[in-house]
Amino acid sequence: MSDIIQLLPDHVANQIAAGEVVQRPASIVKELLENAIDADATKIELIIRDAGKNLIQVVDDGKGMSETDARMAFERHATSKIRGTEDIFKISTKGFRGEALASIAAVSQVELKTKQKDATIGTNIYIEGGVFQFQDPVQTAEGSNFLVKNLFYNVPARRKFLKNNNVEFRHVIDEFQRVALAHETLEFSLFHDDEPIFRLRKGSQMQRIVDVFGRKLQPQLIPIKEDIIWCKLNGYVAKPEGAKKTRGEQFLFVNGRYFKSPYFNKAVQEAFEGLLLPGYVPTFFLFLDIDPEKIDVNIHPQKTEVKFEDEHLIFALLRSTIKRSLGIYNVSPSLDFEKDPHFDEIMHKTFPSKGNSGGGTTLKMPEIIVDKDYNPFIEEREVAQAEIQNLTEMYHQNITAEPSKINLFEDEDFDEDLMRLPNGYWLFNKGDETLMLDLGRMHRLVVSENTKPVKKGTTNGHALLFSLEYHMNEIEKAKYNSIKKYLPELGFEMSIAH
Repeated sequence: MSDIIQLLPDHVANQIAAGEVVQRPASIVKELLENAIDADATKIELIIRDAGKNLIQVVDDGKGMSETDARMAFERHATSKIRGTEDIFKISTKGFRGEALASIAAVSQVELKTKQKDATIGTNIYIEGGVFQFQDPVQTAEGSNFLVKNLFYNVPARRKFLKNNNVEFRHVIDEFQRVALAHETLEFSLFHDDEPIFRLRKGSQMQRIVDVFGRKLQPQLIPIKEDIIWCKLNGYVAKPEGAKKTRGEQFLFVNGRYFKSPYFNKAVQEAFEGLLLPGYVPTFFLFLDIDPEKIDVNIHPQKTEVKFEDEHLIFALLRSTIKRSLGIYNVSPSLDFEKDPHFDEIMHKTFPSKGNSGGGTTLKMPEIIVDKDYNPFIEEREVAQAEIQNLTEMYHQNITAEPSKINLFEDEDFDEDLMRLPNGYWLFNKGDETLMLDLGRMHRLVVSENTKPVKKGTTNGHALLFSLEYHMNEIEKAKYNSIKKYLPELGFEMSIAH
């Protein structure tokens, strides 16, 4: 019987590898932006067409590459980041595997123009479907200019699984935001179909958050900072009124790298215990700085998962630091008499001193700041939360108290007594009849009646005495531009003041 196991050709192997590395246009955006950062760029420009399906271009002013390096960069497992096994466990760069560019080139048409500083001429490389086409000298600016065209043009089965442009561009923005938030000292810009979406100048961490998510977020942000010998924590959490029902504005970073961690999200959620309405989650931007040898980033194809040597200590650090900051800024709901079981371990963990074979360094307990004017028993917050319960919650709640009676109708045909029953039902008298009202069904009927004029195209807007002003961030502006043609049909007149 003949042998049946064979080595795959390089272009087939690269297409298989691309299945993990390149899932959608946003995957390419992430890899190219991180390459630009590793090249010590100070200004990075991202240009997108058709949500990245037809063009992804990243232009940077980094170190650039030599003629040989530019060609080698597209070979599998070719990298400048590591030299041996030990380097894998102390990685400080974004990329290190040396497989991203080869995978991208295998499923698209890639052109690279690059030039090193002080070089008189650069190099231009073109690769199509993983097959090298040509390499020529070219006059170009210092740095690198990557163009990725026609993603999955040679793998139709993959291309048909891409979502519509709105969904894919939302993923592109997500990746852009994550990289931009982690590097506030760099300039970033994003253009989609020739429209500017972001122009982010370098500045402080707070300024970068505000530039990305809008000025309305700034008054809600509370600074978080803790500096102990084995870990530095800084960033911002939003006040409870900035909480949302989605996790879209929850960001964790370690050593400048975005990562996901339901475990650490739970630590932040616990710090807000008693402050949020059911179903709401806090907004936060938290940055950890840890010895690279204490973490492992090589456990996920997209590097969005990170293993920590002292995970439970990080959890306790997040929870206690955020809780203390909330207390300092007078937003804690009550005194917390429960001692964190890991807090003593965090503060008294001993580390060997450099150049000292014996003994070690013991952490000092951070200074506790007490707000003498803080009153944990004030009820205003509870009242405010009760007032914003929406109609749905009202008529679906299970009522255990005795039925209440209120005067709801002024019509003379109705008696004054209206009895509220569990699950959104009401009883009232009309003459000799006792009637039951389903508040939920009534609400749906009212909504349905109000939408009939919209379907007929007869909706009339009601002019406001004073116009409403809303500060939109760049993402909201893009959403507005995509739906503005439908707003007049719904009775709304809106415009953006530039």
